[in-house]
This record gives sequence, structure tokens and C-alpha cells, in this order.
Amino acid sequence: MTKQESADIAAQAKQIRGKTIDAIGYLGVGHIGGALSIVELLAVLYHRHMRIDPNDPSWPERDRFVLSKGHAGPALYATLALKGFFPQEWLHTLNKGGTRLPSHCDRNLTPGIDMTTGSLGQGLSAACGIALAARIDGRESFTYAVIGDGESDEGQVWEAAMFAAHQRLGRLIAFTDYNKMQIDGKTNEILDLGRLEDKWAAFGWESARVDGHDIEAIDAAIGAAKVRADTAGARPTMIVLDTVKGKGAAFCEGSVGSHNMAFDYATALNAIAELG
Repeated sequence: MTKQESADIAAQAKQIRGKTIDAIGYLGVGHIGGALSIVELLAVLYHRHMRIDPNDPSWPERDRFVLSKGHAGPALYATLALKGFFPQEWLHTLNKGGTRLPSHCDRNLTPGIDMTTGSLGQGLSAACGIALAARIDGRESFTYAVIGDGESDEGQVWEAAMFAAHQRLGRLIAFTDYNKMQIDGKTNEILDLGRLEDKWAAFGWESARVDGHDIEAIDAAIGAAKVRADTAGARPTMIVLDTVKGKGAAFCEGSVGSHNMAFDYATALNAIAELG
């Protein structure tokens, strides 16, 4: 990645972050913390790695993306709107009556959403099925998935981990949003996850851990995973992202309470102004 490419993606991340804060602030309440912690990942995926067509969201050869932590949907909606999947004006309808942008992702409502998610623990299993189906169909598409660290308390996550490793789903690249907080408190106090990168390696995955707000580090980890995918017997990859809940919004950054919080539109506009 060149310096200019990195700068361009950083600019996209700033746009995504601003649109996410704006959409939730316009509504007045939402899952701001866990949405803002995955912004850099979304910018790198959608503006550098994913093979997609906004004019044909159902293109069979596209890469798929499963946001298992579906409550971070507003950040994904902002990303899709900026890519042209639907009008940006839709963002101000977030979670309102008749909207096509519900609080949690719904593939039947929103162009560009590949999996309905929000019941935590289930998305990675769906991503495994999507990746296996792509291989059976002879497609070269990649399947990307994001799980939360609080979500990693769910047993189904680890059942999916075993399945993916056994099936050698090399074109499945997953990410853990390791912001170290969940709805009830800090993850090390609720149920300590230990060294996640070691845990995933023990389950038979390729594993890496990077700064989840460092665009170049995220890009390099994804690039390495894609190269490995073309080797014989390739294993799935988990990239653990060290992130900050509420990243980039001073009123909620690093706060457990930002998991789902109310704030007024003036607060949102001030935060957006601070982004520059």
C-alpha cells in the first residue's frame, strides 16, 4: 500500500465515522461504541479488498461480508451508502418506522447486506456455510466476517471455529473486534478471553493480531491471508483487531456505556466537527 492509498482510505474511514455518528445522533440512540470501533476495517475492506458491485448487489461472483455483531450495522450502512449501494439520505431513517436500515443488519431490507445478523454467536456459522458453498460452486470469492469480543463468550462461535478448520475454509477471513468491552462491562471481568490469537491458532486457524485502527496493518494482514488462501490445504484466518470502543468520538470513546447510548444531535454534530 502506498502512502497515497493509505491516505485515501484514511479519508474514507473519516467519512464512514462521520456518517455513522450522524445517523445514530439523528435518531438519538444507538450502538455507537461497537460501530465506531470497526470503521477502519470497513474502510480497508470495502475500498481496497472486497470484490463487489454497488450496481448489482446480488452479483454471484462477489465477495461476501457477514457482520455477526449486527448491532454495529450503522457503520456498515454508512460504508455501503458511501459506496453507492443506496442513497445517503437513507441514513437518517435509521431504525425508524418503515426504514430499510434497521438497528441490526437485515439482508431482506438493505442492498449490500449478505446476512441478517444480531443474534450474537450465529454469524460466524453462517459465514462458514457461505464459504463452503462458494467452494462447492467453484467460485473464487472470499467470505469475510466480523465477530465481537463479548460475542466470543458464545459457544456457537467455537463450534464454527472447529468446523471451518476441519473444512479447511482458506477463503474465510474473519476478524474479532477486540475493544475489550461488552454490554455488561469489561470482557476480562465478565469472562476473560485470554490471548485470543493463541486461542484461534489452537483451534486450527491462521491467526494474527494487529492494531485495529492502523489501516496499513489491517491491509497487510488481509493481504497475507489472501495469499495463503491459494496454497494447498489453506486454513481459515482470524485477525484479532485491537480496537477502542467509540473510537473517534470524544463523548463516548473508551466508555462501556457506549455499547448502546442516547445522545442528542447537537452532540453528534460537535463530534463530527472535531473529526475535521
